[in-house]
Amino acid sequence: MKVLFVDGTIIGNKTGVVLETVQGYIEDTGCGYELERLNLADYTHQFVDGRPLGEYNEDMQQLVRKFDEADGYIIASPIFQGSIPGVLKNTFDLLHPHTMRYKPVSIVANGGTYQHHLVIENQLKPILDYFRCLVTPNYVYTQRSQFDDANRIVDEDVHNRLRELARVFVKYAEMSKGLSNNMLDEG
Repeated sequence: MKVLFVDGTIIGNKTGVVLETVQGYIEDTGCGYELERLNLADYTHQFVDGRPLGEYNEDMQQLVRKFDEADGYIIASPIFQGSIPGVLKNTFDLLHPHTMRYKPVSIVANGGTYQHHLVIENQLKPILDYFRCLVTPNYVYTQRSQFDDANRIVDEDVHNRLRELARVFVKYAEMSKGLSNNMLDEG
């Protein structure tokens, strides 16, 4: 099973720290999955406007290939101005609706206030529901007071929640084996 860890921003590093921490906890489960990091900051983005995929630059086409090849995803997003970053939404807009169908997804996010966790409920979950992902019921939202000056997570409760997220994701991944390819033919 190949799991894609998506850092859904092009600036900052707290989101990447959370993603890296989850990756370590998934490795600790001993699942043996192939884990790949995808940093949106490493790509040259074009505005998605509905043209055929072949008319976008190679970076945009590679993004689609990475999502297509994955069997599951950990999506990490900062919350800016009460919303997910435009670059993450633009990436979702590029994907075919069946790309993530019946594949497990867990969400981690971070923002400046405690209230911004609602962006996960009101924006990310509906997008992932549209793709018919198997979204794990637990997500982890962090905010700046849970990091030290070097952007290390210092809140033990956050670590506990990230460990639990990793454990649940692996269970969802095991349950999903064989669903995505078989179910596409039926619906």
